[in-house]
Amino acid sequence: MVEVSFAQLHGWLAALLWPMVRVTGLLLAGPLWGHSSVPNQVKVLFALLLAVVIVPTLPPMPEVPIVSWAGLGIMVEQLMIGVAMGLVVRVTLVVVQAAGEFIGLSMGLAFATFFSPDTGTQTMVLSRFLYMLTLLMFLAFNGHLMVLEVLAMSFQVLPVGTYGLNPDGFELLVRYGGTIFVAGMLLALPVVGALLIISLSLGVLNRSAPQLTVFNIGFPTSLTVGLLLLTVLMTDLGAFLQRIFSQGIATLEQLLMALAG
Repeated sequence: MVEVSFAQLHGWLAALLWPMVRVTGLLLAGPLWGHSSVPNQVKVLFALLLAVVIVPTLPPMPEVPIVSWAGLGIMVEQLMIGVAMGLVVRVTLVVVQAAGEFIGLSMGLAFATFFSPDTGTQTMVLSRFLYMLTLLMFLAFNGHLMVLEVLAMSFQVLPVGTYGLNPDGFELLVRYGGTIFVAGMLLALPVVGALLIISLSLGVLNRSAPQLTVFNIGFPTSLTVGLLLLTVLMTDLGAFLQRIFSQGIATLEQLLMALAG
């Protein structure tokens, strides 16, 4: 008869629970796995499967009781690491969504909005379209596999039971959030700049010929030119997304190094 002692059972549970908490934090904060349409049961099961695959490659776990203040601290620490990694991935993908917001406002599509279940807010149609296209490109570039690879590597850089994360890592995370506005505006700048020139020209034309109102000339012109410029923009979108994805993966690695100090 096989007998399992309490110490062995506790060691197996700790070896599975703490890595699973880090994986769960990434899945909850990430944009792909943390989507609201994915049932919570599927997220937990996927996190459990990933933890089972990763556990055999991990260094020894700290000899700390799970039901203790030290065990709770380790659990919170693992959750913070996973959520920080998930936020980096989310910021990387939201860049194109911000660009869609800028372009949609310039084209006069501010009224074309609908409720987005994953964010819980009203989102422009153009922004949603570009975001879904970015998700598909992220899968096509195997970005999800790269993120999981960095997740497995994180246990070597930040072993379970590190007892303290370097605040420089969280500063890096906050600074990387500015990428949403910088890279998003850079992507939308050609379209927004051209539409701004058209709006100024229509404003001057409206002053010289008041019968040419913005409703008769401005909206159709802005929409037509905006769609044409979006067609041109799509030709370079793949190269732009590839650079953004590479930057996001590099930032993930820098985040781990910064948290480790």
